Amino acid sequence: MHQTMVTTALTLPGYTITRNLGVVRGITVRSRSIVGNFFGGLQSLFGGNISIYTSLCEQAREETYHLMCEHARELGANAIIAMHYDATELMAGLTEVLCYGTAVIVQKDTDTQP
Repeated sequence: MHQTMVTTALTLPGYTITRNLGVVRGITVRSRSIVGNFFGGLQSLFGGNISIYTSLCEQAREETYHLMCEHARELGANAIIAMHYDATELMAGLTEVLCYGTAVIVQKDTDTQP
């Protein structure tokens, strides 16, 4: 399985976009568990990074990123440009995380210098 190139930029240096395949996305909806809320509440009493929530956010971002890349591969893309994350709180304790970008086919530029 090949690795999909992903960038937040609109271009990939050294590559030419030969085809635009459209928007691809990965989405997940996550909720905090009662245990997570309890330990998160305890950590918030002491201030600083609330690691249980940081971990939950990172897992959601990783999952949506992989889903987006899978969607792009299904379309035949070998790269994704203009990648972004977005998150929306649907209700208290329930958050949607979205990763999206534009699936493209790129071709490596040929070096014309001797």
